Amino acid sequence: MRRAIQPHPQSSIISPQMPLGPGSKLGPYEILAALGAGGMGEVYRARDPRLGRDVAIKVLPAGSAGDSERMRRFEQEARATAALSHPNILAVFDIGSQDNSPYIVSELLEGETLRARLISGPLPVRKAVDYALQTARGLTAAHNHGIFHRDLKPENLFITRDGHVKILDFGLAKLTMPELGAPGLSAEATLDSVTGRGALLGTLGYMSPEQCRGAAVDARSDLFSFGAVLYEMLSGRRAFRGDTTADTIGSILKEEPPDLSATGRDVPPLLERIVHHCLEKDPADRFQSARDIAFALEALSSISSPAASATSSPAPAVTKPGKSWLVPALLGVIGILVAAVALLFVRLNAPPAEPPSYRQLTFGREFISSARFAPDQRTIIYSSAHIGMQTELFSLAPDSHAPVSLGLKDADIESISPTGEMLLIQKRRELGRNVKVGLLARAPLSGAAPHPMMSDVVDADWGPDNQIAVAHYVDGHFRIEYPIGHVLYESATGWLTNVRVSPRGGWVAFAEHSTLGDSAGNVVMVDSSGRNRTLSPRQSAIEAVNWAPSGKEVWFTSAEESTKFQLWAVDLSGHTRVVDRIPATPTLYDIARDGRVLLGQNIFRILAYVRGIGQDREQDVTIQNWSDASAISPDGRQVLLNEEGANSGADYDVYVRASDGAAPERVGDGVGYDFSPDMKWVLSSLILHIPRQLFLIPLGPGETKQITHDSIDRSYARCLPDGKNVVFSGTEPGHKSRIYVQAIDSGTGRPISPEGVSGFVPTADGKFVFGFSDSVALYPVDGQGAPRLVPGIHPDEAIFSVSRDGRSALVGVLGSYSADVMRVDLATGRRELFKKIGPSDPAGVDLVDAAFTPDGKSYAYSYFNALSQLYLVEGLG
Repeated sequence: MRRAIQPHPQSSIISPQMPLGPGSKLGPYEILAALGAGGMGEVYRARDPRLGRDVAIKVLPAGSAGDSERMRRFEQEARATAALSHPNILAVFDIGSQDNSPYIVSELLEGETLRARLISGPLPVRKAVDYALQTARGLTAAHNHGIFHRDLKPENLFITRDGHVKILDFGLAKLTMPELGAPGLSAEATLDSVTGRGALLGTLGYMSPEQCRGAAVDARSDLFSFGAVLYEMLSGRRAFRGDTTADTIGSILKEEPPDLSATGRDVPPLLERIVHHCLEKDPADRFQSARDIAFALEALSSISSPAASATSSPAPAVTKPGKSWLVPALLGVIGILVAAVALLFVRLNAPPAEPPSYRQLTFGREFISSARFAPDQRTIIYSSAHIGMQTELFSLAPDSHAPVSLGLKDADIESISPTGEMLLIQKRRELGRNVKVGLLARAPLSGAAPHPMMSDVVDADWGPDNQIAVAHYVDGHFRIEYPIGHVLYESATGWLTNVRVSPRGGWVAFAEHSTLGDSAGNVVMVDSSGRNRTLSPRQSAIEAVNWAPSGKEVWFTSAEESTKFQLWAVDLSGHTRVVDRIPATPTLYDIARDGRVLLGQNIFRILAYVRGIGQDREQDVTIQNWSDASAISPDGRQVLLNEEGANSGADYDVYVRASDGAAPERVGDGVGYDFSPDMKWVLSSLILHIPRQLFLIPLGPGETKQITHDSIDRSYARCLPDGKNVVFSGTEPGHKSRIYVQAIDSGTGRPISPEGVSGFVPTADGKFVFGFSDSVALYPVDGQGAPRLVPGIHPDEAIFSVSRDGRSALVGVLGSYSADVMRVDLATGRRELFKKIGPSDPAGVDLVDAAFTPDGKSYAYSYFNALSQLYLVEGLG
C-alpha cells in the first residue's frame, strides 16, 4: 500500500516544481520530501521535531502570494478544516505563515484515494455501502459546523490502510458560520462574498445543478455530489459524462444517469433508490441532510444483517417434531425485514425536517458567562466581559442588534423570576482552578442596586414556588440547598454546579464534578426529601444544565470524551439522546417555554507560557490546546505540564518540557503536581480514580510507583525539600478537607491541620506548610506546636514560590486576565509589587496557575482563554 499525503492527493499532481527541498525549515517543521502539488498548494512530507512525528504540509505555490483570491481561499480552507474534529475528516494540526506564504499542517495518511481504488473497477456492494456510510458521517460533522465541501469527488476521499474513509480538501468550503472572531465575516457569509457571483467552484461530473448554474448552494449540494460518487463506486462509471464541458453541464442539468441495474451490477433496489434520491435535480427533492443519508444506509445494512445471520449460522440440534423452529424463525426474519423496509420507506418519503435555525446575536470579542430569557420570553439578559473589562450585564431587545447596559458591573445573571427579579452572583473569588464562588444578590430588571443575600454561592435558580435553589460552598464542601438553608445534597469530594429547578417543581438538577477544578462529571437530580439519582453517564466535561419546558428531560452540553461537545438530553429514567452536534464548544444558557434555546458558541483553551533561565521573553509551551503549567524546576530549565486536550488520554497526560520550547516529553498518565527535589521523579495522581492516590513517575529509566494505598482522597500535593516526604490536601470519608504529611515509603497520611484547612506549599526548610481557611497560617510538619498566623497573605491569594532563605514569598490572585505578583515579607507582612504576569491580549482570559523559581527569576503560568458568541436557536427537539 503506497503512502500518500493529502489535502491534495498525488493523483492530482500538476506543476511539480517545488520551491522547498529536503532539509528546509518551515516554521518548526523540517521538510523531508516533496509529495505533489494541486491547484491550491504544494504538498510536502515533513517532520515535527517537537512531537517526533511526520506530518503533511500544504503551502501555496511559489509566485501565488500576490493572488488575493487564491490566498483568501487557502486561508478559508485552513479555518474550515481546523474547526472540524471527526474520524472521517482529515485532521489539521497547525496553521502558520512564513515569508508571507501560509501553510497548513495535517495528519500523514497511508493508503490511496478512492479514485485510485476505482481504477480497477466498481467496488463490491458491501464495501461501497461501508465507504458511503463513513463519508455521510463525515459530511454530517462538517455540515453541523456550517461547512460545505463543494468539491466532493473520488480524488477527495482517501481510504486508509485500515479501511477508514477520510474526506480531504475543504479548499472550496463555504462557511455559513465562520470561526469565532474571524474579522469581516458574518453568519450569513455567502458564495457572493467569498468567491464572487457566478463563480463555478467544483469539479465537472460531480457538481450539483445549482453549482452549474452559479446559484447559491447549501449542504444539499454536497449530497448531490455524494450521490454521484456512490453511483460511481457501484457502477464503475461516472453518473454524468459529456464530450465537452457544455455537454457535461447539460447532462447534470437535464439528464438522469442510467439505472444501476442497467450496468450489469446486482444492486439492491433500496440502495439504488438512495442513490437516485441524492441525485434529484431540485435540492428540495433530495435528502435534506447527510444525517438522513447515514440513517438510510444504516437501515439498509440492518435489512441484510438478520438474513445473513439466519443463513450463515449453523442449525441448532433439535429433537422431534423436527424443524418446528424453522417457521417461527423465518417469520421473525421476515418481520424484521418488513419493519426495516417500512422504516426506510417512511424515512425516504417523509417530508424533509426543517433544520434548526441559528441566529447570531452578538459579534464582539467577548466572553459571555451567562444568559437568560426575560419574563416576556423575548428580551435577553446576558453577562459579558469585553476585552480587558469587568463582566457587565446587558439587555438585548427582540429584533435589536444593539445591547443596552443595565449598569451592573461584576455580575453574572443566574435566573429571572416571572415577576422580573434577577438573581445575580457578584464578587466571585477563586477556590481553585476554574472553581469560583461569589455573593448572591437580588436585583430588579430595571438595573437598580442589587440586594446582597449570601456569600460563597456557585450557582442559583428560582423555583416555580418562588423559592431559591443554590449550589453553596460551606466549610470545605459543596451542597445543594432548596430552599436556601434546606440541604438536599452534599458532595463528598468534588464540586457542584449548574443548579436548576424543574418547571414542575419537586426535582432539582445539577452537575456533580468528582474533582475540584475539573469539569468531568455527571448530571444528577435530587427531590425535596433528598433522594437523588444520577441521570447521565460520566462525561469528560459538563458545561451547562437546563430543564426542557415539559419537565420530562434535562438538557446539557457536554463531551463524552476529551473536548468534543454535543447538546444532550436525558429523561428522568436516565435514557440519553443527542439533541444536536454543534460547532465549537457550546454552552446551553437557557430554554424558553416555547422551546427556543439560548446557546453560546465558545473557543476554550488553556495556554501555557514560561520564561526560563537567561531568557528575555516568555515562550509559548502549550502542547495541544489545554496545557496547565503546574510547576517549574528550581533552575528554571524545565516546566511540568498537564495536558487535558482533545487528544489526551482518559486520565490526562503528564509532560515535561524544556523552558526553551524544545519538544515535550510525555512521562505518564494523570496530573503532575511537582518535581522531586533531585529532579528524578514527578509527583502525580490519577484524578479520575476516587479516592485519588499519589504516584511517582520516573523522569528516566524505571517504573511508576504508587506511594499511597488508603481511603484519603487527595487533591493537590507537593514534595518536601528532604525528598522523603510529601504534603497534600486530602479528604477522608466523613471528614472535611485538611492538610496531611506522608513519608514516601510509609503509604500512610498523617493530618497536621484541623478540618476545613487546605494547603500544600511547604516553607523553604520543609518544617512548615502554608494552610488556608479564613486566614493563612503556618502548620508544623511534625505536628508539634500551634499554627502561626502569616501576616500579609490573604486567603484568596495563591503562593507561587518561597525564597530559599525562607524570608519572603511570591503571591497573587488568580482568576483575572492578569495578576500582580507581590513579594511578601513573611515576618512583617510588608508587600511590594514584584511583577505583573498575563498575556498581551486580555480578551476572555483567566489566569489559572502560576509557579516561580525560589529566586523569582524564572516562572511559568497558564491561562484559560474563552471567547463567545450568543445564538438564538429554533427548531431543536
